[in-house]
Amino acid sequence: MSIRFPRVGAALGAAVVVVAGVVPGAAASSQGRAGGTTYYLDCLRGSDGAAGTSGGQAWRTLARAGDVTYGPGDRLLVRRGRTCTGVLAPKGSGAAGAPVRVDAYGSGAKPRIEGAGARAAVLLRNVEQWELRNLDISNTGPATTTDRRAGVLVLLQDYGVGHHYVVEDVDVHDVNGSDHKDPDPSGGILFSVQGSGAPTRFDGVRVEDSTVTHVDRTGIGTSSTWGRRAEHPNGPGTSFEPVTGLVIRRNEVRDVGGDGIVVQTADKALVEHNHVDGFNKRSAGYNAGIWAWNSDRVLYQYNEVTGGHGTLDSMAYDIDGGNNGNVYQYNYSHDNEGGFLLVCNGAGMTTAHNRVRHNISVNDRNTMAPYGIVSVVCNPTTDTRIYANTIVTDEPGTAMVSNNGQTGVTFRDNILVGAPSGSPMKDALSTYENNLYWNAPWDSGQERDPSAVHADPLFSSASPDRPGDVRLRAGSPALGAGTPADDGLTRDYFGNRIPVPPNLGADQGKPGR
Repeated sequence: MSIRFPRVGAALGAAVVVVAGVVPGAAASSQGRAGGTTYYLDCLRGSDGAAGTSGGQAWRTLARAGDVTYGPGDRLLVRRGRTCTGVLAPKGSGAAGAPVRVDAYGSGAKPRIEGAGARAAVLLRNVEQWELRNLDISNTGPATTTDRRAGVLVLLQDYGVGHHYVVEDVDVHDVNGSDHKDPDPSGGILFSVQGSGAPTRFDGVRVEDSTVTHVDRTGIGTSSTWGRRAEHPNGPGTSFEPVTGLVIRRNEVRDVGGDGIVVQTADKALVEHNHVDGFNKRSAGYNAGIWAWNSDRVLYQYNEVTGGHGTLDSMAYDIDGGNNGNVYQYNYSHDNEGGFLLVCNGAGMTTAHNRVRHNISVNDRNTMAPYGIVSVVCNPTTDTRIYANTIVTDEPGTAMVSNNGQTGVTFRDNILVGAPSGSPMKDALSTYENNLYWNAPWDSGQERDPSAVHADPLFSSASPDRPGDVRLRAGSPALGAGTPADDGLTRDYFGNRIPVPPNLGADQGKPGR
């Protein structure tokens, strides 16, 4: 596998931001721990009549491997350079400190599992304490508009709490499922809670260093039928059972029909260092690059999103219904047809206290009213703060910010640079404080920012097309023109220490540094 990791925040060094309850790197691999039985699968030269307990006595089919009830510390090793057709649907569970592990052995390419149009090529149903590594997974069947398909589907149905799941260094590709997101989704790597009999949720999910390419509908996602709470009174189920300990890190998601990475019904999730390139390619629904639904305290950082297709959403990032205390910081967005950011609370839901800070958007656009590069639509949010971001576009005909009559949003200390022909500010309701505007006139002709700076920010490049192009030159009116934020951050997107007073926008460095 070869992943192009985003260069976002590369200079931050030890300045790691941690979500309460989630420590990056804490969910270490359990490989090498003693105990259990090791089984072998060779889909070319094995035999289902063999013992399966050595490379020379390997099984031949996925069905035979699925006949075993695995226990704590067991391993299933699949021979490299082989293609296995069918479904891997094993039974049994590991234990804390002794998970069941699926991995590769031998030399050559990763072993491939081809689902051939099944519900999932790898299906973990009502089991826990499982780890998947070093697999190549596809699931291509006849063209369909109804059949749900997935590469990896981890499914809990009326199970209670399922603990510890790892998907690491797994490549999922070519899954042609139907255009369904929830509660019974199609996509690449999916964690789904279904049923209505027993409150059910995941605890401890880690998806890392994996690739998802050319799948429908969702790249990487969670979903649940247990999402009802005061913040979402019309949600499914009778209680709120969020996934906890969710980490989605260093993954490459390309050419997905719908959402790139979507977190639903979660608390304290961490989504970082992912690269999404090409989303909303084939879906008839609303989709975004990286976003959450009905989730609290989700931290998104150091992600890169590009290639959002179409104008039915298709923005990089999204603060949506039932999102509370979520933070987008140190992310990069560029060349998305749906824009940089959507703020869209669902009807009857509570979305409050979210922050969008120290991000960079280059050449995003959205030319369909009531949208813009930043779209404030749907129902109002509470205390949404968008500050210290740099947003620049060269796309004519797009609004910089657009509002369809809902708000609850404050824009402060941002740099907003439109196309040379002008990218209007179409927002008569949100609060604006101390932003810099260039080629971004107020559509109404009425200034809404009493402390506005109207001047060329003097970027390092006159035609930005990458993050480094929006660094500030000497003499920039943005230098030292910001207001301190009591948010605990000490570094900017580029790793610069934030001065007092800060600069406007995402670059907090001194020219020449």
